[in-house]
Amino acid sequence: MTRLVVVSAGLSNPSSTRLLADRLAAATSEALAEATVTQVELRDLAHQLTDHLLTGFPGPELAAAIAAVRDADGLVVVTPVFSASYSGLFKTFFDVLEPGTLDGTPVLVAATAGTARHSLVLEHALRPLFAYLRAVVVPTGVFAATEDFASPDLEQRITRAAGELAALVGKVSPADAAGSPLRRTVDDELAEPTPFEELLRRASAG
Repeated sequence: MTRLVVVSAGLSNPSSTRLLADRLAAATSEALAEATVTQVELRDLAHQLTDHLLTGFPGPELAAAIAAVRDADGLVVVTPVFSASYSGLFKTFFDVLEPGTLDGTPVLVAATAGTARHSLVLEHALRPLFAYLRAVVVPTGVFAATEDFASPDLEQRITRAAGELAALVGKVSPADAAGSPLRRTVDDELAEPTPFEELLRRASAG
């Protein structure tokens, strides 16, 4: 069973960030056919994140969230845009992860904002962050301004991004089943990229 973890950094309840996260999770689960989905709502962990920064020790709920991310086969991460970048709460969560936690982990990045003027946050903020953390970011990021939630174009982007994430995490080779590492690292992908035809085959099979 594929383990999918969805990290959402919305501050309001309900929030457009959580709404987008839920739609991405549903689309990815559908593409994978069989998946367990764990939701990590950072709003509920804000105090424990602050305590962790000050003490170096996570509270029980934060420790469980960190463990879920560490063991995930794939991540969906969604942040609201504040001051033209990801939120401080979002960044703090990834700051407290141990080095190497996300090595080779497939990640779908997404963001919400009140205006389309912030759409480049995916490229100038989120992709560099997860490249630094040595995750494998899927080609299609998903940005949703307020007006986008009523647009069919958003659903198309969600479906495409979910399919790309499913293609990366949906298949396990015989070597993986025998106990080898489940993930290809960034270096593996650069040295021997997965052929595009293979990605399409996996997505169709999912």
